[in-house]
Amino acid sequence: METGTSCHTKFESSEMLATFLASTSLLEEAWKACSIANTRFPNSYLVQQIGTVGYVAFSGRQFDSDLEQSCRDLLPLDAADGGLFAPLYRHSQAEEPIKVHHGMLKLFLSFYSGLRIQIAALVGKVNSIVMTGHSIGGTAAALSALWLLCHLQSTMPVLCITFGSPMLGNEALHRSILRQRWGGIFCHVVSKHDIVPRILFAAEITNHVSIQRMCQLPQDLNSNIFQCVLKDMEMLAHAKDVSTETLFWPFGSYVFCSQEGAVCVENAASVIQMMYLMMAMGSPSCCIEDHLKYGDYVGEVCKQFLNAKSFHENGDGLPDSSFEAGVALALQSSNLTDKGPFQVQDWNLRENVEIMAKECLQMCQNDHRPNLTAANLAIRLSKIAPFRAEIEWYKAFCDGADDQMGYYDSFKRRAGSRREARVNMNRHKLALFWNSVIHMLENNELPHDFDRRDKWVFASLSYKLLVEPLDIADYYRTGMHRQHGHYIENGRERRYEIFEKWWRDRSVQMKNTRGVNSPA
Repeated sequence: METGTSCHTKFESSEMLATFLASTSLLEEAWKACSIANTRFPNSYLVQQIGTVGYVAFSGRQFDSDLEQSCRDLLPLDAADGGLFAPLYRHSQAEEPIKVHHGMLKLFLSFYSGLRIQIAALVGKVNSIVMTGHSIGGTAAALSALWLLCHLQSTMPVLCITFGSPMLGNEALHRSILRQRWGGIFCHVVSKHDIVPRILFAAEITNHVSIQRMCQLPQDLNSNIFQCVLKDMEMLAHAKDVSTETLFWPFGSYVFCSQEGAVCVENAASVIQMMYLMMAMGSPSCCIEDHLKYGDYVGEVCKQFLNAKSFHENGDGLPDSSFEAGVALALQSSNLTDKGPFQVQDWNLRENVEIMAKECLQMCQNDHRPNLTAANLAIRLSKIAPFRAEIEWYKAFCDGADDQMGYYDSFKRRAGSRREARVNMNRHKLALFWNSVIHMLENNELPHDFDRRDKWVFASLSYKLLVEPLDIADYYRTGMHRQHGHYIENGRERRYEIFEKWWRDRSVQMKNTRGVNSPA
């Protein structure tokens, strides 16, 4: 059985966000601002100050002609933003480009000049800024929050709360946000059956229906559209690799609301599964109604977040494991275990949904494994220290030898000797370790700020400075330059380029930090 501590940490970050939202007026104030923006500021946004908090609320009623483009029209962010989102750009050409919805980017750029002036007026008057919006306005708020984070560079707390907003960009955007450690800044509130946050996952519909038309909830939104969205959501929910099946990818935390309360989910694949499972219990009529009921849901969230009332009323105790208890409470709050009447009368579907929901919530614990993997990786690093120490000894020995050749020339000329053969073996062992580090980082198996942690930045740089000269010596000794050309252009291992970038990024970050903290 798992210990209480280990079980508790699996839901720790979600519980922290849930507790924070439930114990403050942020959700209620954000929704009030959205309501005002929807009614009084169509095609625009509201800026107001409440106490020490500044609110920027984008209306869900946007009439920009660029929103009439196909919902599948994604544009590389660095191709049209004028450098406004530079910190998010990909690290190398080998990485997938960060893409956002073209119409949404155009909408943000149309707001940009006025928004920049309004934000500048808030800075100095407030302690934090909340960007918020309903429907399309929520997506505009998310993109504006990203710009603000890039612009402010941590000088002021920023929070983004959206209500029923469509997706913004691809998985590369999700990864970049996590790499910047901004994931916890975004809170997307989604009601149980609302079709708008799910609509961009439906290829058949979004290829010929504009995002503006869908988000304004036209009267002809019928069962055919509902079934098309549900069908594609089901395919994604059952896909082995969801990211290969969809252009859009969620980021941040999602708060799923029902009459019973709400549940917070961070894992992106789990978010997509929860979207499907909740929609499967809906109907064409309730998917329209739910998009307009966020005011009701916000009140319930503050009262019933992860409410355990029904367990005690039915005489059922909570499971002994705190993790199982967390899953059970989350299931209740999502209202997927409701035994009362509901739209879908397929009892097998009801049972399958409950099973899938439990598996989905259990999968959320994977978000906490990267930290454990990083801890285990530190142990592995200590175990390869002897291989590195032998190379350091070899370098010191060669540097002090009478022939004064140094370890580069010695390794290049005497690679066949027993001593150099052992150094070569250690060189390969170290390469395997560091290649595995890069593989794990690029496959989301390590924390997304891993490449910013001093321990690993210094360890990788030290490895590069010590071992790369031996790689260069081996490259020219074996005549690889005659086949492929010079080492730097054609023979250098990618890991060295990555480690150099880690060091450069750290240097830039330290310079920016000193600039922010230095007196004017």
